[in-house]
Amino acid sequence: MAPLLTSPPPPEATELRRWELADPAGLRALRASLHEAVTGEELLDGQSLDEVPELIALVATELATNALKHGIPPTIIRLLTIDESLILDVADHDLSTIPELSDTRPMGAGGRGLQIAMAVSLEVGWYATDRTKNIWASFPRR
Repeated sequence: MAPLLTSPPPPEATELRRWELADPAGLRALRASLHEAVTGEELLDGQSLDEVPELIALVATELATNALKHGIPPTIIRLLTIDESLILDVADHDLSTIPELSDTRPMGAGGRGLQIAMAVSLEVGWYATDRTKNIWASFPRR
């Protein structure tokens, strides 16, 4: 498995939407709101997502869950755009740790969020600011 890139997303990327989560209770609303931000349409109860919005929602849920479980709240999720790509950026406030790929855990033991992101995204990277540790993943717009 390739290592994570250590760089921020392109600086010319513009923010489309931002969410802040303090606990896991907000994950379901995040998925629905992400769908609306990506497609421009409200996600109805029981409705399936198209492939790219589903992958973005999956990765957002995985990375936000990791941030809520292992980081310091609040978790900040941003949806960015550049050219024909969408970029999901998830931040927590724990600067004492760095993201690690956990490829040695047995299946079903959890800790696979970064692996999932790397499997379904175009690119995955991480960076730190003076206040946050961020993980980002990019996706085709369609």
